[in-house]
Amino acid sequence: MNSTVAMKKTWTIIKKIFFWIFLAHIIWFLIFIVQKFSVAGFTVNNLKIKMLVFLALVAVVGLVYYFLLRKIVIVKKIATFLIEFFFIAYISSTLYLLLGIFFNPPITLTQLSNLLQGNGFNRDYISYEAMGRNIKLAVIASEDQLFPDHDGFDLKAIKVAMKYNQRHPTKQRGGSTISQQTAKNVFLFQGGGFFRKGIEVFYTFTIEHLWTKRTILERYLNIAETGRGIFGVQAAAKKYFNKDAKALSMNEAAQIAACLPNPKKFLVKPLSPYMAGRANSIVRQMNNLAQDPDIAELLK
Repeated sequence: MNSTVAMKKTWTIIKKIFFWIFLAHIIWFLIFIVQKFSVAGFTVNNLKIKMLVFLALVAVVGLVYYFLLRKIVIVKKIATFLIEFFFIAYISSTLYLLLGIFFNPPITLTQLSNLLQGNGFNRDYISYEAMGRNIKLAVIASEDQLFPDHDGFDLKAIKVAMKYNQRHPTKQRGGSTISQQTAKNVFLFQGGGFFRKGIEVFYTFTIEHLWTKRTILERYLNIAETGRGIFGVQAAAKKYFNKDAKALSMNEAAQIAACLPNPKKFLVKPLSPYMAGRANSIVRQMNNLAQDPDIAELLK
């Protein structure tokens, strides 16, 4: 009995600590979002409006519960369950986030989904140094050329993607950075929707402040889907070219980077004329970016 009471007291103390951590975390995040409100269509169309509406609804529900519903037994039980679930989820994700500074994720939801769908699971985590220069440069050139400089969100790319999507309603283009893709792949799942995208923004903001750019790039290069059931650049290098990622030529690295936007559709082997053209374009961008001092520092 005493041990049960002690555990409850410990859990109560932990919740109080993480409540204040969460409060500071969410205020920090909201300040960041407010700074982005001047950017039309930031990340999600009308994010600022949707964010304000969502926060207003949360506030209204909280006030209605506190003043009208908390004395109703069944409502209080449901609320207690949801609060406990929230603390478990937030504490777990925070610890997972901190462990991510030092370790690659054991498995991601995207990897698990591919495995359950029968696509296989071919993955080989390697260190940042073992990846080599060419694949790092190729992915930056292909996916996010301002990666060393932005705060997790490339506003220029977002605006370009928005204009393109308005002109091509049936062919949508994304403006996601490597940081956003890392946040999505490590903590979340594929697919769209405001709720998932909003959480992605939250985690992108967080890893940009807690992880280094090098850590973000290392995680991405180890978990990114590079073919059907293939994850990470080492597994891709072995599968497509029978060599380690560090030994990839510029053109080989560019071919792997070229598949990232849609790895189940854009095949490295056999290489279509379209993919060959994408790879050649990425090689040209690699040559242009190689002398950038921030990128050169990141590639070391």
